Amino acid sequence: MSEKQVFIFGAGYSGKAFARASKASARAGKGAATILGTTRSADKFEALRQAGIAPLLFDGALTEQIGDALKKTTHLLISVAPEEVGDPVLNAAREAIAQMPAVEWIGYLSTVGVYGNYDGAWVDETAECRPVSKRSVMRVAAEQDWLQLGTDIGRPVAILRLSGIYGPGRNALVNLENGSARRLVKPDQVFNRIHCDDIAGALWRLIEGNTGGIFNVTDDLPAPPQDVVAYAASLMGIEPPPEIPFDAAQLSPMARSFYGENKRVANAAIKAAGYSLRFPDYRTAFDHMWASGNWRDGEARSPMKR
Repeated sequence: MSEKQVFIFGAGYSGKAFARASKASARAGKGAATILGTTRSADKFEALRQAGIAPLLFDGALTEQIGDALKKTTHLLISVAPEEVGDPVLNAAREAIAQMPAVEWIGYLSTVGVYGNYDGAWVDETAECRPVSKRSVMRVAAEQDWLQLGTDIGRPVAILRLSGIYGPGRNALVNLENGSARRLVKPDQVFNRIHCDDIAGALWRLIEGNTGGIFNVTDDLPAPPQDVVAYAASLMGIEPPPEIPFDAAQLSPMARSFYGENKRVANAAIKAAGYSLRFPDYRTAFDHMWASGNWRDGEARSPMKR
């Protein structure tokens, strides 16, 4: 089988985790992929290279470099937020993408925010999308645009609806260390989460199966956010910050809007596609990150060594 060439529009936190998983697979002798990815700033080129991504600039315009890369790309991954004028990748490159000669599969990273508020009830991929925020309304439209493109060109499109993303460098352990952790308490509020390594694993599983469709990529344990902070503090052997009633908290409009959506998100579809979560809940993930010492930046070390 010919080597895969993956092109990532918006190679950020999740994209780098995806590329690191490819490097690990190559070291294990399971084959490798060539991965290219875009960023809006050349300052981020070195970080992408370290993750195993050949960097390219994309700021809303299709460049000759990107056009040439798309002609050889077998798997296309989009991790760019939509805008009021539509999806920036489709706006810039729809025709080029529609004519990609080698493309086999397209993936789009979306959000469970498309479901809106369900007052704590369970939702799966068949639930009605009733987004509350403008950003989630735009996500629903972008999902439909990518699914339609897949229909038009006869290629599978996988929509991955992600819950709150965490992992090395982005977690409650880091927040406790830098003093930014808070325990906001809103009665009956829960959130799902997903470790970045499970986003990477789910993506690779869907790529290997050439699988399209809509998938909630989320953990098994929707939980109150204050519990996550308390668990991280227990691992560190420190007192958690005091609880703050939600009504008394000073929050940005965006942060407050997150708390306006309360649901438990089911993940049976991605499991049925053959993916088993590496970190099915935050406790498993935090135990691993703390024991390995990679919670700050992904580099293993003793837990409290700076």
